[in-house]
Amino acid sequence: MKRTLTVCPYCGTGCMFYLVSDGGRLIGVEPSSTHPVSRGSLCVKGWNAFAFVHHPDRLTTPLMRRGGELVPASWDEALATVVERLKEVQRRHGADAVMFASSAKATNEENYLLMKLARAAFGTNNVDHCARLCHSSTVFGLGEAFGSGAMSNSIDCVDRAGLILVIGSNTTEQHPLIGSRILAAARRGTRLIVADNRRIRLSRHADLHLRHKNGSDVALLSAMMQVIIAEGLEDRAFIEQRTENFPELAAAVAPWTPERAAAVTGLEAADIVAAARLFAGVKPAMIVYSMGITQHSHGVDNVRCCAALAMLTGNLGRPGAGVNPLRGQNNVQGGCDMGALPDVFSGYQRVADPALRGKFAAAWGVAELPESPGLPLTRAMDAAAAESLKGMFVMGENPMLSDPDQAHARHALENLEFLAVQDIFLTETAALADVVLPAACYAEKDGTFTNTERRVQRVRKAVEPPGEARADWEIICALAEQAGYPGMRYPGPAEVMDEIASLTPSYGGIAYDRLDPHGLQWPCPDRSHPGTPVLHLERFTRGPGRFVPVAYRPSAESPDAEFPFVLTTGRTYFHWHTGTMTRRSHLLDREEATAFVELNPQDAAALGVRDGEPVSVASRRGQITVRARVTEMVVPGVLFIPFHFAEGAANALTNNALDPESSIPEFKVCAVKIGRAS
Repeated sequence: MKRTLTVCPYCGTGCMFYLVSDGGRLIGVEPSSTHPVSRGSLCVKGWNAFAFVHHPDRLTTPLMRRGGELVPASWDEALATVVERLKEVQRRHGADAVMFASSAKATNEENYLLMKLARAAFGTNNVDHCARLCHSSTVFGLGEAFGSGAMSNSIDCVDRAGLILVIGSNTTEQHPLIGSRILAAARRGTRLIVADNRRIRLSRHADLHLRHKNGSDVALLSAMMQVIIAEGLEDRAFIEQRTENFPELAAAVAPWTPERAAAVTGLEAADIVAAARLFAGVKPAMIVYSMGITQHSHGVDNVRCCAALAMLTGNLGRPGAGVNPLRGQNNVQGGCDMGALPDVFSGYQRVADPALRGKFAAAWGVAELPESPGLPLTRAMDAAAAESLKGMFVMGENPMLSDPDQAHARHALENLEFLAVQDIFLTETAALADVVLPAACYAEKDGTFTNTERRVQRVRKAVEPPGEARADWEIICALAEQAGYPGMRYPGPAEVMDEIASLTPSYGGIAYDRLDPHGLQWPCPDRSHPGTPVLHLERFTRGPGRFVPVAYRPSAESPDAEFPFVLTTGRTYFHWHTGTMTRRSHLLDREEATAFVELNPQDAAALGVRDGEPVSVASRRGQITVRARVTEMVVPGVLFIPFHFAEGAANALTNNALDPESSIPEFKVCAVKIGRAS
């Protein structure tokens, strides 16, 4: 048997384990006892991270659509067709008529190469990835306040916090190893505030559980800041020495008395006051959040409030504190770092800056690069639906299930003149494609992932890909060659990382020979640098931290007489995103085999619905049938549906309303009705 040290392919926690193989097949995993994040433990998904790799559904050969059916084809024909069709679209409709969707499940090297392919070989900044659907609010909001849109502290800082505010994160289910650390800290005496409408596991251990109405985070956080300022609990020295724009923030939150916020949030004014005093009274205090506050039509404002609350109390630039967004996918941080975004190159270097464009053009051997920022992925789907975007290349994403308003997503994809998909399974999106390219999964290639705490770690090949499947980086380079661009010839991923380091200041010291055994945290500007566990120690990345006042805006859609319930969506412990991998893992699928909706016992009684029976849930956009799960997890008037199940797709219902600044959809609030299935 062989043991290969690698990184878990699921959430952004970045646990490392050994893949155990025998005769070229994976048979299990063993956790790394020395890893600083997982520390010898794994969640249930990590323990089963080998199970989907050899599934018979794996794609093993390129597929092309002939006579309406996807049939096997050669690599040469498939690659030539992808390039010819995308170039044809550009000739007829312009360079920006095509879109490249990168992947938070691919390596750093592969995300870098795909954005290079889009910009250098196809001349468009239309490149984005699923951060648009989860943490684009973070990249925008924290970047504006601090100059960096990443987690400010390390996972280890949980152990050093005096207080932890968890808002919009069901951490024990979404990031189980981080959730277990928070639970352990609470048992040791760390104070814990949980702000979440659902009765999640962490709330049972909290000093204070704030079950505020979905979409009212700005009102809650503004009122907490109002109390802190009114009672003189702010860290005046930190504010004066390290921030700017404080008078504007103070004026913006002054009207948000606890009583006014109580009317909006549904909380008691006394609980808001208690939360403010508790947060301001304990140091160091850490804020932990996830998609519960980012996936809103005002997601950027929610993030701005988190940043302001931390600066107001001096909880930045020190261990055990900080603003800590937990990234949802294994390499969504890395995808952002690598410039798989429409407005930046790697390291968040702006495409609109002529000097930076010149730097990348010279390194890539092209005369010029496009200067106008491209389309965010959500706007690209709208453009495809409106027939202004004509071609799309999708690597390792499944927008048919992950995008809001499934009918809209299907219409957009079917409207394209050409769609190519590169993936490991025939996903719901790949089934619509004109060409499908079979890719290697994480266990079948080398590279790096960057976890939620900015830790760059090695991914190592343990087994061979099935059939003719190839690593994503090899496919991308072959497409570049087919397109006539010679600037993407590499012996392997290590040399790609060398190029990344040469162009990306925060990754300047990252090299494969420095990443053993447990990686480095960026910024790591040169090969002598040890990495950076805590950001903003002496100064913020942008200089002074900036308070950005916000105005409360309600969610885009509210309950009414026809659709009287609020629907929110999320994950379960046993599954992950669109279920492509976990639902092909027998033990995980056994534990949570079917779609369900959580509803409060009061609502169930009023509707005559019993636990386990099928119910119909409908919004203005669609209707699904799922099993009822009657539980106190949700408050009356609120429903929860996980988005993993194609046969009960939550995103058939969700709203495509977008945040005007980050273009993130409002997954967490939409109006629905529910009744017994006929």
